[in-house]
Amino acid sequence: MQPQKENMEINEDIVIVGAGIAGLATSVALHRLGVRSIVLESSESLRTSGFALALWTNAWRALDALGVGDSLRQLSLHFTRFQAFSADSGLPIAEISLEANNKPIDYDSRCIKRQEIVETLEKELPPGTIKYSSRVISIEQSGVFKLVHLADKTVLRTKVLIGCDGVNSVVAKCMGLQKPVDANRSAIRGYVEYPKAHGFEPKFCAYFGGGVRIGFLPCDDKSLYWFCTFTPSDYDEKIEGSPTKMKQFVLSLASNVSKEAYNILERTSLDSLHCAKLKLRSPWDILKRDNIVKNNTCLVGDALHPMTPDIGQGGCSALEDSVVLARCISEAIFARKLIKVEKLEEGDELYKRIKVGLEKYAKERKWRIFSLISTSYLVGLAQESNGMVISYLREKFLAQFTIKTMLKMGDFDCGKLLK
Repeated sequence: MQPQKENMEINEDIVIVGAGIAGLATSVALHRLGVRSIVLESSESLRTSGFALALWTNAWRALDALGVGDSLRQLSLHFTRFQAFSADSGLPIAEISLEANNKPIDYDSRCIKRQEIVETLEKELPPGTIKYSSRVISIEQSGVFKLVHLADKTVLRTKVLIGCDGVNSVVAKCMGLQKPVDANRSAIRGYVEYPKAHGFEPKFCAYFGGGVRIGFLPCDDKSLYWFCTFTPSDYDEKIEGSPTKMKQFVLSLASNVSKEAYNILERTSLDSLHCAKLKLRSPWDILKRDNIVKNNTCLVGDALHPMTPDIGQGGCSALEDSVVLARCISEAIFARKLIKVEKLEEGDELYKRIKVGLEKYAKERKWRIFSLISTSYLVGLAQESNGMVISYLREKFLAQFTIKTMLKMGDFDCGKLLK
């Protein structure tokens, strides 16, 4: 009988759970400000799965603050306009140009592969920052510290714990947050690569109505990302396990879209399809301070604010979070260079300052997040509803309003990283 492995306890100043976009961006932001962190990732290597995501002006401002905006712009196309069509008739119903006198106006809207974002952020971190094969199984309080228990019996004792571990966040559960609610809608996403240039203009095309929302976005000269969100009234959940049926289902929903858009869907390979139910955090939960920050623990990205994708702000807002949080933590701990203090009691200044810094983050983010979740849900409701009145209003008014809303919500500046 082999002896049981004893728990090994390691002290770490700041522990981030999850090496997705939110976790990597937060660690990079802290690193830029001279604050060391480690990132725990349950996978054996960097997770590069997932196809692409639209990044609006606010996301590019955050990426610029992180120092990676220009390098990522080299890998993407700047959208010149937005076009909306009726999913019922296929006819155009709204259009907004992002150029004035043939020059880009103050919007930076692009679609970029998720793999390129996470790989770029990972390269900015010091070697050894990400601890792979580090699955968190439980979290407990020990005085003013958090003890993070890993599957390999390691225990991390940390002053600050940051949950960036997605919709099913272990850290959010530890903080006592309720699970995200079902939005009663689903999304199928796909990605298409062409052997040569695809020839599509750098524009965002979306089809609204009839209970569906379909969009197409070029990532670069050879690849396109598309999405289809829908209310699954006629959707058999067994489709999720069958890429062939999934593709057939999307094609049936897209019968009235343009021929070139239909061909994009038809061209998508079966291994480039993904289906998921949409979930969101109740926006009212965000207004409760303890649901964003609790003592020395906080949340970033989907762990904090899962939302429907209708204004494309999930990944963008996570990048905002990372910059704001790093700035608040840095201001707190560098006030008197206290991050190296090892003995930390309830009344000590470091603990107080960390708590104040995290509470500042919560205060700065809560109304922004509340607005994003609420707006996204309501826009999605208007886009997909198929009643006669809402269909008429959408074609005459709401489509244009939707595009302007997306641009307005994306015209936000989370600020710089100031050391």
